Amino acid sequence: MYLEIVSPEATLFSSEVDSVVVPGVNGAFEMLKDHAAIVSLLKEGIIKIKTHSQSHLEFDHLHAEVVPHFDDKKVLTLKIKSGTVEMKDNKVIILVD
Repeated sequence: MYLEIVSPEATLFSSEVDSVVVPGVNGAFEMLKDHAAIVSLLKEGIIKIKTHSQSHLEFDHLHAEVVPHFDDKKVLTLKIKSGTVEMKDNKVIILVD
C-alpha cells in the first residue's frame, strides 16, 4: 500500500509500505493492505511505519522528523501532535500538525 504523510510545511513521507500504526483518538490502530476505507482523527503520539526495505528512502533535512526505530530498522517513527488519516483503495494519506 502507498503512504503519504503531509504537514503544512512539506510532504514528510511518501512511499510504498507494509503497514502503518497511528494514534487514533480512541486508541492506536494498524492499517494493512486491503484495509477497509476509513477516515479518523489522530491524537498526539507516534506513527509507526513498517517497510520491507529502506534502501529507496531519503533521510535528508526535509524528512528529518521520520526516523528509524531504535531496535528495528524496518520500522520508521514520526511524532505528531494531532492529525487526520484517510485510507481508501490501498492509499493512506495522513495530514499532521
